[in-house]
Parts: sequence; C-alpha cells; structure tokens
Amino acid sequence: MTKYFTNNYTLVNLYKKPSAKSEIVTQMIYGESFSILKRSLKWLKIKILEDNYKGYVKRKNFSNFLKPSHKVKVLRAKVYKFAKKGKKINEISFGSKIKVERKKLKFLKFSKGWISKNDVSHVSFKESYPFKNINIFKNVKYKWGGKSFKGIDCSALIQIFLSFNNRFCPRDAKDQVKYFKKNVKLKNIKKGDIIYWKGHVALALSNKKLIHAYGPKKKTVVMNINQTIKRIKKTANLNIIGVKRLK
Repeated sequence: MTKYFTNNYTLVNLYKKPSAKSEIVTQMIYGESFSILKRSLKWLKIKILEDNYKGYVKRKNFSNFLKPSHKVKVLRAKVYKFAKKGKKINEISFGSKIKVERKKLKFLKFSKGWISKNDVSHVSFKESYPFKNINIFKNVKYKWGGKSFKGIDCSALIQIFLSFNNRFCPRDAKDQVKYFKKNVKLKNIKKGDIIYWKGHVALALSNKKLIHAYGPKKKTVVMNINQTIKRIKKTANLNIIGVKRLK
C-alpha cells in the first residue's frame, strides 16, 4: 500500500532534476499530498497525489498524510497566531487544503495557526461554473512552474480551478489538450472554453475575451481573443491546436 505525505509548507518547488539549479517544473501548495519514489541525502523524488506529477523536492520535515476538511477560496488567505485578526504569521494560496482541528468565533484552527472562516470552503464544495473566480489571479506575476499568488503559469491557472472544484486536470498544457476530449470550433467559442497552442493555454471569458498567464506580459491578463491569436502567431509563430469544452 502506497504511503502518502502532506505538504505542510506554504509552497514547495518541484525540480526537474535533484538540483536547485535545475528547472522548476511545478510547485506544491499547502495541503497537497505525495508519495516518495526515491530518496537521497538531500532530495526526494516524489509523485503528487492530485495530478500524478513527478519531480524532485528538497528533503524537509513533511507531515504524515492529513485528510483535508477545507480549502482556500481566496487568492491569499492570512494565517494568524490567535483566533483574531492581528499580525499575520503566514499566507497560503488559493486551493491550499487544511485539516481543521477546532473552531472559535469566525476562525478555524489548523496546524499552522488560525484562518478566517470566510476564506475557506468545505473540501467537498464545488462551483457550478469552475472558473467563476478566475479573475482573482488577474495581474498576478507570471512564473514558469508557478502555482500560487506569488506567481503562476498558464497551465496551472487552468489546473488549480478545476482541482479546487474536485476535477482532475493534468499539470501541463501538452497533456491537458489530450485529456479534454470535447472539441469546438473557434467560431463557436463561449465562456468556459479552453484554448490551446503548443505550450500555451488560455480560458475564454466570453466569445470575445480570454484570460491567461502570459509570459510576454509577465502577468495574468485579460485580452481580446482575436488579437491574442494574431499576436501569438506573429511573435511565436504558433497556431491554435485545439479549443476544448468541459463536459
């Protein structure tokens, strides 16, 4: 039986190779779980439970597996030392999962401190439209491999909202475009459709606007769909390879 551990740090980088100079391929946010595939003195090769992604993390004092009860629904949730809004001792990102130990007034206690009830939903909660609050990431810095309010990339932006809504989604755009089977024509695009290029992805907010974590702009931006298609063709010589609709 596979043994799982839970990430009890705000954010942990996963590297392609066991070296801090290697490429960061993704991150684990607080509360995500993983199994260990290989150990060395300073590194662990792991597989993330939520998306089966593999990579190397520095050895840390990770928690034994914790079954979460709640998840963060705001861009960044403040963590306090006491059950009141005082000086924050930490912040955890959208989609982070916590196991609530006790409740007091409008606060919930978990292993790292106290968090406002207003900043979390029960772990089983699902929006009828999974990308309802995607605009909270508008203007968040673009970061290759990033998955949080500190920095995010294009495929993580799609993944974290589906994951929040308890839907599986591969981490990388190249795998997402294969995983989602329902194709639609660009002329029929509507809110919630996902547009793929080779190595890039954006979400349609309507039949005219999209949102994406866009490297050239260095942040998450809302842009016109047709203008974006022309711009990516002009600057990167890439055409759309698929427009997908979630069932």
